[in-house]
Amino acid sequence: MKTVLVTGGLGFIGSNFIRMLFGLARGLRVINLDKQTYAGNPENLAGLEKDERYQAVTGDIGDEGLVSRLLDENMPDTVVNFAAESHVDRSIDGPEPFIETNVLGTLRLLEASRKFFAELTPQEKESFRFLHVSTDEVYGSLGPEDPAFCEKTPYAPNSPYSASKAGADHLVRAYFHTYGFPVLTTNCSNNYGPFQFPEKLIPLMILNACEGKNLPLYGDGGNVRDWLHVEDHCSGIVAVLEKGRLGETYCIGGNSEKTNLQIVDAICALLDEKRPDGAPHVDLKTFVKDRPGHDRRYAIDCSKIKEEIGWEPRYSFEEGIAQTVDWYLDNSTWCENVTSGNYQRERLGIS
Repeated sequence: MKTVLVTGGLGFIGSNFIRMLFGLARGLRVINLDKQTYAGNPENLAGLEKDERYQAVTGDIGDEGLVSRLLDENMPDTVVNFAAESHVDRSIDGPEPFIETNVLGTLRLLEASRKFFAELTPQEKESFRFLHVSTDEVYGSLGPEDPAFCEKTPYAPNSPYSASKAGADHLVRAYFHTYGFPVLTTNCSNNYGPFQFPEKLIPLMILNACEGKNLPLYGDGGNVRDWLHVEDHCSGIVAVLEKGRLGETYCIGGNSEKTNLQIVDAICALLDEKRPDGAPHVDLKTFVKDRPGHDRRYAIDCSKIKEEIGWEPRYSFEEGIAQTVDWYLDNSTWCENVTSGNYQRERLGIS
């Protein structure tokens, strides 16, 4: 990779990916196209603004003209698409933005990229890659004894969010088989780590516990997820870009199945040690009505990416959750700006 167009690079995973790229290669350039919705936080990449290797562009992947201009001006050899509406609860409350961004936006990004690719020299075409970042939620829900998801698992999305991501995945596949466009797809399990927006389970529980607020758990807290540290996810994407077979899908997981209840108990135990506050933090747990269509279990079989590419996660869950709790405790200003909305007011010039 020499020049990378990253979409959605101010979000949780995208910003971690950009930081990793700059740590891996000195001669790399990154153009970051981000719509700057509520989840796109410029503070996630604080310090890169003056780096000549980095260019931030505010815009929508659905703006095909803008994408085409960025491609023509910067001549990237890699496009990595993180841009997506991603919170299941929000998709239940309002599905339309998920279709607009995740389906139509991906379509327009693909179309602009395909046209750009068609004009490249044979040598440039040989090195060009378009990688689409997706989720294990497209595969639906597993029973307690079901084998983990793999690349051959049939799609069975159960929420508007996962349905929109499934639609995007199918479009990416179609562009390879119809046009010969050099795509790769990754489907990851639940991510956690630094810079995650606090509507998600782990940062929400850390911040609520620190403030003495309730720790709400859906249903009986028994929903199971395979937890993947964001740095492992990003290293998996890099590995797929470098060694993945064109047109293929690679599942990236953390080999760390945990119930939501186990996650919250682990966070509480760490906070009891690091921030003791009289009563144990587990006393803040509360159980709330389950959300509609709540998938019971996700798990990923990483055999393909391990056997073909040699990638596997580096973090154990115990190491990763301890590092994550420490990060949130050590970055109180970032947390305050996110939870208060100050980062958005600053962007909009609102005092």
